[in-house]
Amino acid sequence: MILALDVGNSQIYCGVFDDGRLRVQFRRTSTTRSSSDELGIFLRAALRENGIDPDAIEEIACCSVVPDLNYSLRACCQKYFRIEPMIIRPGIRTGLKIRYKDPKEVGTDRIADAMGAVKLFPGRNMIVVDFGTATTVCAINRDREFLGGNILPGLRLSMDALEANTAQLPSVEIKPVRSSIGRSTVESIQSGLYWSHVGMVKELSSRITAEVFADDPPIVIATGGFSHLFDRERLFDEVVPDLILTGLLEALRLNR
Repeated sequence: MILALDVGNSQIYCGVFDDGRLRVQFRRTSTTRSSSDELGIFLRAALRENGIDPDAIEEIACCSVVPDLNYSLRACCQKYFRIEPMIIRPGIRTGLKIRYKDPKEVGTDRIADAMGAVKLFPGRNMIVVDFGTATTVCAINRDREFLGGNILPGLRLSMDALEANTAQLPSVEIKPVRSSIGRSTVESIQSGLYWSHVGMVKELSSRITAEVFADDPPIVIATGGFSHLFDRERLFDEVVPDLILTGLLEALRLNR
């Protein structure tokens, strides 16, 4: 069995693959102060609670956008699983051509998303929208070239910014809304968060398509924790919430 770990700014997203099939998924709030023991005890307990024998884990693949957690993460894998994890980093095989000015700047989560998309939809031009702490938009062409994209505040980060930096605006539930006009403070925030992201996806997808995919329109793929939030709007050709885990599995295959 293979354990895949996506270490994000808000959560650690975990998945277990058994013979190439994603068997279980679970999450933990991430914090830069987590020790290797805290992570190891959590992972082994979570695996057992999900019916997985921790000692059946044979390989571990990771990507992390939280550098302060990387040492603890690696030590956790070594101590609690006796496994040296494969961590996505500059220099590993990805099967992608990174067209960033400085390829080292591309977040490992975006690399894993792109690898997962290329694995699931080979030979296609793609726009991948990942709804995480930050919302990222990535363009990948049919030749496996990672062209670049956009980074902007995610839904929850936007809401937290409103709450933290205003005197009277509260935290609200993030959910789909039907009206573009809120009739209370809560409804106004919910409407603003929802429709601003709908508009963002439409505008960036349209612009990216016009700039680099005009002759061969891309498929638009949603992933991340809020990927199903916009199902009603039909913004996406495919919704794959666990895309990053698929990318980690592919990275492990390429770097064995």
